[in-house]
Amino acid sequence: MTLESSGRYVRRHTRQVNVGSVAVGGGAPISVQSMTTTKTSDVDGTLAQIYALAGAGADIVRCTANNVAAVEALAHIVPRSPVPLVADIHFQYRLALAALDAGVACLRLNPGNIRKPDQIRAVASEARDRGVPIRIGVNGGSLDPDIEARYGMTPAALVESAKRELAYFEEVGFDDVKISVKASDVTLMVESYRMLADAVDFPLHLGVTEAGPPPAGLVKATAGIATLLNEGIGDTIRYSLTADPVQEATAGQQLLGALGLRERSGTDLVACPSCGRAEVDVISVAQEAQATFEGLDLPVQVAVMGCVVNGPGEARSADLGIAAGRSRGHLFVKGQVVAVVPEDEMVAALVKWAKIVAADGVEAALGRAEAGAAAAAEADRAAQASEQGDDVNHAAERVALIRSR
Repeated sequence: MTLESSGRYVRRHTRQVNVGSVAVGGGAPISVQSMTTTKTSDVDGTLAQIYALAGAGADIVRCTANNVAAVEALAHIVPRSPVPLVADIHFQYRLALAALDAGVACLRLNPGNIRKPDQIRAVASEARDRGVPIRIGVNGGSLDPDIEARYGMTPAALVESAKRELAYFEEVGFDDVKISVKASDVTLMVESYRMLADAVDFPLHLGVTEAGPPPAGLVKATAGIATLLNEGIGDTIRYSLTADPVQEATAGQQLLGALGLRERSGTDLVACPSCGRAEVDVISVAQEAQATFEGLDLPVQVAVMGCVVNGPGEARSADLGIAAGRSRGHLFVKGQVVAVVPEDEMVAALVKWAKIVAADGVEAALGRAEAGAAAAAEADRAAQASEQGDDVNHAAERVALIRSR
């Protein structure tokens, strides 16, 4: 991988496949995926979850196709789904053929449990004729036994499994492929994708399999996925959490936004960790703000700061924010105070001004600054600094101690 002058890795160039209306690889935006947890045979329940996932930002949704009833249900679900659907296939290749009949936009095959070459070629041939892509979904937990016996549980083993499957596909002239080499061990997962990225030019689906419940699962998944995305590797992602799958879609969107790989579609809330200078319970205010903004589609960054001494300056890059001081909040836009509001109205004021920024822009919001707000805020700041001192956490004493050694 090479670096741009900005210090970012250049995104890896790949072929492009189309999962229904969603392009994957070839420079297309990185897509977010999740998987339903309902019984696919429950058509209405599965559709309800698919709509919830789409609403949370899932671009592609995978459904299990583990029996005939599930595949028959897919025939009813596919035409009513708001996003392209992938059929998840294990063990029974005939279910893959049936899922194609149901009209799914993509198949996921696990090379670890569909191992007969003639069956693999049969599915690839049918997908080729229908123009439907296949994800080769290698999983460290279900690796082909003979490959594991030869290579051990290593990146080489996961990559070899993917390459073997590709060879079967090539025999029937099928190359509409994306690949994943997932593992529950983050280091194994990262190294496997790095090795695969050097070996093939197919788009890659990233994920840490069986990451577990939040918050540990979020940490593990983010550690693996973000590491690779920051290196330019990865074209579509999924958080595999032991939780409501809506959390997976939300996490995926938030990660892409945090990495600057997708335009912000919702509110990005930042908050200070609090300190001895805090005038309010920052955690409670931040949680109230988070809950309030979750129901709003406002593409802004909002800051909640615990004090007025450093708050506006530290959060000046945010679109707007609030800093607490002397039982009231100083509301600022791009670091400039535009209003002073009572403490119990801080979150409501944030919403009001966030709507102004989102609708009319920062300059328009600054032009509506309340008269006297900046002066009142400066008076509060000066008073608080005078009462508590500029070094309420005693950092200067620690620095002096360090320098004395």
